[in-house]
Amino acid sequence: MPKHAETRLLPFTASQMYALVADVARYPEFIPWIMAARVRSVTANAAGEVMLADLVIGFKMFRERFGSRVVLRPEMGEIDTEYIEGPFKHMISHWRFTDAEGGCEVGFDVDFEFKNKLLQGAAGLFFQEAMQRIVQAFETRAQELYG
Repeated sequence: MPKHAETRLLPFTASQMYALVADVARYPEFIPWIMAARVRSVTANAAGEVMLADLVIGFKMFRERFGSRVVLRPEMGEIDTEYIEGPFKHMISHWRFTDAEGGCEVGFDVDFEFKNKLLQGAAGLFFQEAMQRIVQAFETRAQELYG
């Protein structure tokens, strides 16, 4: 089961980075391998909002849609994503955004496993590189929007 965790200090505010990550509908514009995104619904709750969203990921001949439940907690500076349907056995991620001197600290961790053993094996081969490219895509997008 691939897992990844990292924390970065970025020269943007926590609210700017939170807004960037929370804008799931725009992911196809800048995140590698995300070909389409659709927000099904957004519902308010006591801590923030719950979004149901679909993403289509593609790599060479592989193309899959998966649905997620995204819990947005702006007051806490946190976003949690939980897999609800698609090619995974499970997938969870957690984002944390904290203002810090000179910008903000962004923490990200993800844990997932594909149902298909062949896909899981392939994911293990390029997982670290893929995670680095995705995190870099968020940083580059932040620079374009806020830099």
